[in-house]
Amino acid sequence: MADPRLAVRKTYKLFIGGKFPRSESGRSYEVGAADGTFLANAAQGSRKDARDAVVAARKAFPLWAEATAYNRGQVLYRVAELLEGRRDQFVAEVADGEGGSPAEADRLVDAAIDRWVWYAGWADKIAAVAGAADPEAGPYINFSVPEPTGVVAGDAPQSSSLLGLVSVVAPVVVSGNTAVVVAAERTPLPAITLTEVLATSDLPGGVVNVLTGRTGELAAVLAAHMDVNAIDLCGVTGQDVAALERAAAGNVKRVMRPAGEAEDWAADPDPQRLLAFTEIKTVWHPVGV
Repeated sequence: MADPRLAVRKTYKLFIGGKFPRSESGRSYEVGAADGTFLANAAQGSRKDARDAVVAARKAFPLWAEATAYNRGQVLYRVAELLEGRRDQFVAEVADGEGGSPAEADRLVDAAIDRWVWYAGWADKIAAVAGAADPEAGPYINFSVPEPTGVVAGDAPQSSSLLGLVSVVAPVVVSGNTAVVVAAERTPLPAITLTEVLATSDLPGGVVNVLTGRTGELAAVLAAHMDVNAIDLCGVTGQDVAALERAAAGNVKRVMRPAGEAEDWAADPDPQRLLAFTEIKTVWHPVGV
């Protein structure tokens, strides 16, 4: 007997400033499973949406950057708890979008949650690893302290809708930066569910902003934006990388280049991704007379 219920066709929105606005263009696009089955409609973000996300990230930056490392860590641990609570939904979305087996989706989702916890644990350790207190030849000591870069844009990897996304977002925010992330174009549903988790967590609005839509269109806006301090291009491929690097040079952005299509997001995370978006502040302090 056929199911008499009508399917509820979801049309998702963007995540900007802790809220869920529609795209100002009113556009959306269909998201399908790996086998072509319709799953939902996602908002197709515009240039203005990208600019609005940068404004939200900049507004949230001072409060998040000035939070204690302990506080940031606890907030991110809470996000991991909520990710665990939505685990079954993430598994279904990863399996549908990426086309793998349920067992493979289980493994990827568990790895994504574990990775979020791993990065959260770095919150109060970054200064110890990257900082220094060096005695000098004169009567003073040189203190070097890592500080967040500012607003970081990221293009999530197209091949890893959740684990790759977490690998891009978590190291950016744990050190005190704020983020504007373009979700994987073909498989945005795990990113959308992550925004629902973030909205119900303790993370201040605007710390993470997620755009869905055409990666090429949105990445170009963020790379050229004069109020974006750094950009991670791991979700961009081919000749687009060089063009975006040239655009990013306009305000001397830090740029993380993609490792290539073959990058294994399931491999052990690299602590250098944490340090890529920090800057070292050096203070010379006199020693007592």
